[in-house]
Amino acid sequence: MVEELVTAGVALGCAGVVYFMAAARVIKQYERGVVLRLGRLTSAAREPGFTMIIPAIDRMRKVNMQIVTLPVPAQEGITRDNVTVRVDAVVYFKVVDAADAVIRVEDYRFAVSQMAQTSLRSIIGKSELDDLLSNREKLNQGLELMMDSPAIGWGVTVDRVEIKDVSLPETMKRSMARQAEATRDRRARVINADAELQASKKLAEAAAAMSGQPAALQLRLLQTVVAVAAEKNSTLVLPFPVELLRFLERSGTQAPAQPGPAGAEAPQAAAAVQEPAPAAAQVPEEPAPEHPRLTEEPSRTPAGDGTDAAPEPAPAPDLEPLPDVEELT
Repeated sequence: MVEELVTAGVALGCAGVVYFMAAARVIKQYERGVVLRLGRLTSAAREPGFTMIIPAIDRMRKVNMQIVTLPVPAQEGITRDNVTVRVDAVVYFKVVDAADAVIRVEDYRFAVSQMAQTSLRSIIGKSELDDLLSNREKLNQGLELMMDSPAIGWGVTVDRVEIKDVSLPETMKRSMARQAEATRDRRARVINADAELQASKKLAEAAAAMSGQPAALQLRLLQTVVAVAAEKNSTLVLPFPVELLRFLERSGTQAPAQPGPAGAEAPQAAAAVQEPAPAAAQVPEEPAPEHPRLTEEPSRTPAGDGTDAAPEPAPAPDLEPLPDVEELT
């Protein structure tokens, strides 16, 4: 009798252990448990921790409450300005009601993925290419609103939607590159013209300042020569300063040439007189062409014996005045 009681107690204990092991469930912190008893929702979702269910009668499904990152495959569409593009995105969503996510939709992940693809196609058709490239924040908000409305009924809320990449055709890329190049070329020309205008104003101010001090121009010329010579050049070009011509002009006007006494010969004219040749070697000479600077030719006086005497020294020729400096320039 005692042995039967012991055997029954052991069997009952083993049955209790098996039942406990079959009924015991552990729900993690980021999960919620939805219990269906005979196919019917019994109560609200079970909280994290240890819980018990009835084996063979209850079915518990655990739902992850973490934020899910769902990549959206690239979708090809035509924008409102008739440009074919391929756009891919990423969706961040999470389950806020575990019971609705299990009961109202078969597979909420697949449903959110399909809804994201259709919403992305729709937003491509309603937008222009410039908006897809530069105004993505507005498009992201529009996608979030389009997806969040039906997802609330599934116990899912869309946390964020981001457009990752926009792929353009090669022809469109080349066209955009040419447009950007032309725009930058226009900006460069405008900046160049502005720089020339500012430089001309500064040069005019510098010229006005130098005109008051003529020596400043000479100093600037010397600085330019020094800058050119610093490059180790073998040829040095030295411009003729204009101030030197002005100095010569002022010297000529202030100190004119004074004439000598009557009958006296100028030193310059005396140097130009030719030496007489011997009488024996005198031969008739052809008349020399009249020089523009000579006013009279030397005269010869016949001797008493019928022979030509030695020619007398010719008077000094009258020299024309030298041209002014302005005529030389």
